[in-house]
Amino acid sequence: MSTDLQEESRGRGRREIGEVLSARILEFIRAGNPAPGTHMPAQELAERFNVSRSPVNRALRLLHENGILAHEPNRGYFLAEGWAAAADAFAPRAGDGPGDPYFRIAEDHLHGRLPSPVTETFLRERYGLKRTETADILNRIAREGWAERRPGYGWEFSAMLTTPESLEQTYRLRLALEPAALREPGYRLDPETAARCREAEERLLAGGIETETADALHERGVRFHEAIVGASGNPFFLETIRRINRLRRLLSYRSMLDRSRYYQQCREHLAILDLIERGRMDEAAEALERHLSGTLVNIQRIRPILER
Repeated sequence: MSTDLQEESRGRGRREIGEVLSARILEFIRAGNPAPGTHMPAQELAERFNVSRSPVNRALRLLHENGILAHEPNRGYFLAEGWAAAADAFAPRAGDGPGDPYFRIAEDHLHGRLPSPVTETFLRERYGLKRTETADILNRIAREGWAERRPGYGWEFSAMLTTPESLEQTYRLRLALEPAALREPGYRLDPETAARCREAEERLLAGGIETETADALHERGVRFHEAIVGASGNPFFLETIRRINRLRRLLSYRSMLDRSRYYQQCREHLAILDLIERGRMDEAAEALERHLSGTLVNIQRIRPILER
């Protein structure tokens, strides 16, 4: 390949990574629904998505070019006024369809079709990936907690949370922990956080359930539960729930093939917020228990989807 073609190929690869990452950053923004003017620190985003600063900066520039972010010299990127309308018109490569390599790797892992340990070379050849793409996907997987780099060579996939039984076990643990968090002394949910959670649920009920990506739907649920648990002020509750949420991601994606149950879940989230905001914490904890128990029943109902 000529030098010019090599440069063009590398440039195209960088643009594609920037587009995929910009879509994931936008999903992260939508799930939290922050106010205009909120700072979007490149370093924090790089740590969250486990990538270097360079692709994050490319993604932020792309979001800026499309009116979602504002840029201030020497200060960085901030959420623009009217960002939600600009986001609706933005159509990056989300990398969230069933043909996306991340989801193909996830499905093959769930079906036991991948060796463990596995090498990056094997994954590149199996899924037709570039080195940078393979590294980005493996870093994302490691951050989500279902694979880790082996000392010296290769990657090891986790055997946890590859069966419906393991997903049900996480919900039983959450049933024990999350309602207890709402009963912690000094519990306080910040009004601004509550408002963002409410807006996210209402946006889904207005049509987002059918149109949001699996990433965005999962992130919305994670944000809601981590927000109400985090308001307990007890970091041990929050860290445990965060760990569970990272591990259950794979089967959560698959469960989204049936989205009808999300309408009821959103309404239940809103009812829990209502009780918290009125200071009726025992009732809120009981409503959360019913909500998680109902989700557990739904998981049992969709076992054929999870076992495919």
